[in-house]
Formats: sequence, C-alpha cells, structure tokens
Amino acid sequence: MVFVVDDDASVRRSLESLIDSAGWQAETFASAQEFLSSPRVPAPSCLVLDVALPGLNGLELQKRVAVDRTDMPIIFISGYGDVPMTVQAMKAGAIEFLTKPVRADALLSAIQHGLERSHNALQREVEMQALRVHFASLTRRERDVMALVTSGLLNKQVGAELGISEITVKAHRGNMMRKMNARSLPQLVNMAATLRIELAPMY
Repeated sequence: MVFVVDDDASVRRSLESLIDSAGWQAETFASAQEFLSSPRVPAPSCLVLDVALPGLNGLELQKRVAVDRTDMPIIFISGYGDVPMTVQAMKAGAIEFLTKPVRADALLSAIQHGLERSHNALQREVEMQALRVHFASLTRRERDVMALVTSGLLNKQVGAELGISEITVKAHRGNMMRKMNARSLPQLVNMAATLRIELAPMY
C-alpha cells in the first residue's frame, strides 16, 4: 500500500495513476486528519506526504506517524522545500524529500525503497512477537537458567548460583532451549539481547 496525502486533487490523481501503473495499490487523502482516521493496514506500506496541508501539516503528521506507525516510511514532497525544512524532515526519519514537480523515476525509486524498509520492519516485529511468546512460556527457573547461561556461566556454575545440581540445570537448559526454539548458545545469546533480558554478571 502506498498512501498519498496532498490537498491538491490533481496531484493526488496524478500520483495515484503513477503508483497504480507501477503495480502498487494507492490510497489518497486530502488532509492529515483524513489519513489519521483511516484504519491501519497490516502490510508493507509507505506514505507520500505533502508538507503544506490544511490543518495539521506534513511535519506534524510525521511526528504522529513516528509514534504508532513505525513500520511506515515517509517520502516528503513539496512545492517550496527549503534546507531547514528538509533537514527537519530527514532528522525525524523521512527517507526522501522531493520537490514538485516530482520526477516519476525518483518517486518510484523512493517508494520501492520505502516498501522494502516497511517489509523488513514488519518481519522484525513478527519475529519479535514470536520471541516474546516463546519467552513467556518459560518457567521462572528456566528464565533464571537462561539469564545465567547467556551471561557465560557453565552448567556447573549455574547450578552453584541457583543451588541446584548440574543434572537439574541440564534438564532446565534443555527445556528452555526447546521452548525458545534455539539451536545453539550463540543464537540464544542473540535472542536474550533482542529481548533485552537483564543478564546475570560473570563469576
């Protein structure tokens, strides 16, 4: 999905035609408020956004999108872009700032880049959600073992730290690795880092 927010009806029609011809699905809006009231689409998407809009302007809309639609890259278009405005937009995360009349090839290239970024962001979110589900399935003891193992302790050291036998540690560790769907210790360490688990100190 490629969303277009521009108060000029002729620009909206032109961009919609260009986007459709490239094989993407376009949806256009005349104002920021109109766009914000639309339902979120659970698919790769990007936003082609005019800076000057009635009511909420493009830069203000960018701030709103950055909060609750982090997987939606923004491409700004403007008829009077200046350097400070461009810098502000780019610092806030815009992937491109194009001036009108916009060259078709430049816009299509930016949209392609934006959709790829959106796809990657959504994929990361799916993977993160799966990790959270796996971690939530662990018992308290399995979480303790995971924290200590990923901090670099050996089974024997983990047992001493938790006051349990090495055999029991191995059993908890096996269950934890299976539930986390981790095939190796390095992979488990990466998972712990992604989840930002507070790791136990080295001994």
